[in-house]
Amino acid sequence: MKPFSLFIVLCCLAGSTLAAPASYVLENTEVRDIRAQALKRDYQLYVALPDSYRQGNKRYPVLFVVDANYSFPIVRNIAQRLNKHAGMEEVIVVGLSYANGDGGVYSRRRDYTPTTPRKHDYRSDMPGRQPAFGEAKAYGQFISGEVFPFIAQQYRVNMQRKVFIGHSYGSLLGLQFLLTQPRTFEHYILGSPSLWYDAGVMFEREQAYAASHKDLPASVFFGIGGLEKLAAGKKRSRSEEDADMVADLREFDGKLKSRKFPGLTTRLRVFEDEDHASVFPFVLTHGLRAYLTSAK
Repeated sequence: MKPFSLFIVLCCLAGSTLAAPASYVLENTEVRDIRAQALKRDYQLYVALPDSYRQGNKRYPVLFVVDANYSFPIVRNIAQRLNKHAGMEEVIVVGLSYANGDGGVYSRRRDYTPTTPRKHDYRSDMPGRQPAFGEAKAYGQFISGEVFPFIAQQYRVNMQRKVFIGHSYGSLLGLQFLLTQPRTFEHYILGSPSLWYDAGVMFEREQAYAASHKDLPASVFFGIGGLEKLAAGKKRSRSEEDADMVADLREFDGKLKSRKFPGLTTRLRVFEDEDHASVFPFVLTHGLRAYLTSAK
């Protein structure tokens, strides 16, 4: 081998032993492991603390956001930006991860959906495991019964000012709370809920709730992209393929308003030119503004 070639090889070998670049870490964030005892699964909580957290004894509103693998940094960063540049009060953000060892699609289908669809042809994203559905009630009990006490014990949160944040299937989980235990959260931010799921089962749940209750004490902000509608020429139905999500959400919000529940406040915003993938930051920003006050 020529000396120059040998030099190149040695340099490459030396370079391969260098330490990998450091990961980017969000400031004032923590990761906590938590066991869901009844579910016999392990999860993580991603916690973002406000800049002033170490400076006093203040208790902060707390935002609980599902699909945290995607949404946690978005919620954390937008909440901080609204505080610094728009005067909104500071918050603590708690992101709920997917179950350890589960694929994201598998975990959210199981944990966020209210039922097993009566008709479906879904495939699992986890080889060797059939897709799972319909554990929203049990997962919700994990949040209220285990996550809440843990967060209340470990952090200075105001548990009288809890906000639920979800999108798509995550909003189905929010509706599960809303139509069973609405006081679990003081405010709900629900983006692009998959109301077509299981042939529109949440419309059935809403009707059943209204038939047996005189009030629904909750504050809800609904948001959706204006492009989440049915393509021209197609007939709307309660199926994923033929769903008009904008029309579905307008119908659902209209039904809630028609009940005239004295304790219910809902707001609906359609963000034109946004689709299912792009709308979440807009829903979040306006949903926070609908609840959080300006910093004093």
